[in-house]
Amino acid sequence: MRIKPIKCDADYDAALAAIDLLMGAAPDTPEGDELEVLVTLVEAYEAERWPIEAPDPISAIEHVMEARGLQQRDLAALIGSQPRASEVLNRRRPLTLAMIRALSGKWNLPAEVLVREYDLTKAPAV
Repeated sequence: MRIKPIKCDADYDAALAAIDLLMGAAPDTPEGDELEVLVTLVEAYEAERWPIEAPDPISAIEHVMEARGLQQRDLAALIGSQPRASEVLNRRRPLTLAMIRALSGKWNLPAEVLVREYDLTKAPAV
């Protein structure tokens, strides 16, 4: 097994090709160990090269609502009123601590996403 760090896209491509050849290797074999190490290196390179930033709080709420088939009225029931839900989703009202606790507790949204700062004046660029 001759594994080296992934430092550039050429190294990354070579590691992916090696992974393709090793797919299906049995665990706890030299080939299985090599596959495991290569996958770990590729994941680390991808995380560094193409980081995925956490969504802003409103985008996260919108995503959860869409994924779960929830409506604005469901958010309103959770945070107090229809106008308040509309203001939050339209970025005219910031999330309060009580709203964050409700969203985190009832909808299982990570509090660390909900407490992030976000722009109240405009929707984020997609």
